[in-house]
Amino acid sequence: MSRLVIGTPGGDAWVDLDRADGSVLLVIGHGAGGSVESPDLLAVRDQAVAAGISVARVTQPYRAAGKKAPPAATTLDAAWVAVIAGLGRRQALKSLEFVYAGRSSGARVACRTASDSAIRPPASRVVALAFPVHPPGKPEKSRLDELDAVPVPVLVVQGAQDPFGLPGPGPGRTVITVSGDHSLKRSADEVGLIVARWLTS
Repeated sequence: MSRLVIGTPGGDAWVDLDRADGSVLLVIGHGAGGSVESPDLLAVRDQAVAAGISVARVTQPYRAAGKKAPPAATTLDAAWVAVIAGLGRRQALKSLEFVYAGRSSGARVACRTASDSAIRPPASRVVALAFPVHPPGKPEKSRLDELDAVPVPVLVVQGAQDPFGLPGPGPGRTVITVSGDHSLKRSADEVGLIVARWLTS
């Protein structure tokens, strides 16, 4: 694993890069107050690399700076776009298929940016872990439009008891539920296997 530092409009982002021999790069972001060391993201990293998929775990600038509360969605998205562009310019990565991914808040970032056809390299697929369909107890504040707008195949892995809701399947969207809640901690290994199998199928 190597750590890259990539400048973004909101400050420096950290990218922990694990290289594999395949043709796919999974770029994955953390949740709002979490980190790239969460059990599910580590399990995804381990299973993906074992399957020949390179993995870039992205720490947003606010977390790299030691802050817990995320900035506005536009700031998160701008940082992600800068990281994607920075990775795409690297000689060793530029020929790879980019898959945008994230858990919770990071899943929303991946979905929103995958919907922007101007971003390069573009997303060939999206992986959304614990996508927060709505705030707990507020189903009327749905964020499903962010999932629905993604123009490429999407895998959603969701805890069956997630208080942030459960999205239904849709065109190009595969939804798989596992035991547990929003953290996916209880089923982290299973989540890793699901993601690796989907990306190699």
